[in-house]
Amino acid sequence: MRPANIVTAVSDILAGIAIACFAVRIKWTELSFLPVFLLVLSTIGLYGGGVVFNDVFDAELDKTERPERPIPSGLISKNSAAVFATILLILAVVVAALVHEQLLSSSFFVALSIAIAAVLYDKWGKHHSFLGPLNMGLCRGLNLLLGMSIFPEVLLAYWPISFVPVIYIAAITMISRGEVHGGKKTTLFAAIVFYFIVIASILATAIGNGSLVYAIGFVVLFVALIFPPLLKALKEPRGPLIGKAVKAGVIALIAMNASWAAAFGAFYFALLILLLLPLSLWLAKLFAVT
Repeated sequence: MRPANIVTAVSDILAGIAIACFAVRIKWTELSFLPVFLLVLSTIGLYGGGVVFNDVFDAELDKTERPERPIPSGLISKNSAAVFATILLILAVVVAALVHEQLLSSSFFVALSIAIAAVLYDKWGKHHSFLGPLNMGLCRGLNLLLGMSIFPEVLLAYWPISFVPVIYIAAITMISRGEVHGGKKTTLFAAIVFYFIVIASILATAIGNGSLVYAIGFVVLFVALIFPPLLKALKEPRGPLIGKAVKAGVIALIAMNASWAAAFGAFYFALLILLLLPLSLWLAKLFAVT
């Protein structure tokens, strides 16, 4: 299930909630706990189910490239993993439906869209050089919208923000294609351009909201996490170095989401999101990230 990655998905939800609170002009401390908990629970199931299905569809390839993974190593059967992934996705969508009083709510439809997008990526999307990164980015963009759906009326006004995580995850997905056999410098250069677009978007939002002083520290941390390993990989695009750049990019999602919360004036909420970083780093030492 990639526990370290799941923590980053939780940070997506919290960032979306921070944006929604800004939009409806309420403090995050005034939120009801239950909808927040349900959205967090939903994203755990969605991300977990998505990455388990990834291993299910890659089982034959992993016998050669990554024999240490749970399915090729014999730790769990392919059929059991598929059942587990299905249960996780179904429960995630059901839990999202409970966020609001009406069953067919915005949270339900966003969660269902994430589940579909994740399976499409696992089965087909990853095999396309352009559609693959876009497909994976879409999952993250929708996850941010899932957090924002705590107040459904916010989605219509703020949905364009979801394009930023799409760009960021598309960059990481592009990089990740070289973590087994090595990558190309042109791909890494393109990822750097995408990273700068993301950083500029966060800073522009912070300036527009009059929250630059709140956001700048989080953005600096974000930059410090993503660029050193990427620049090392650019200098020598070998598989192991590219893997480290991908891992750093995934973990840094927490800093990026904290930056979003701060950009919308939720400084203390941003600090709360940032507390997920040491948890994710600890889990990354115990479980696979890429």
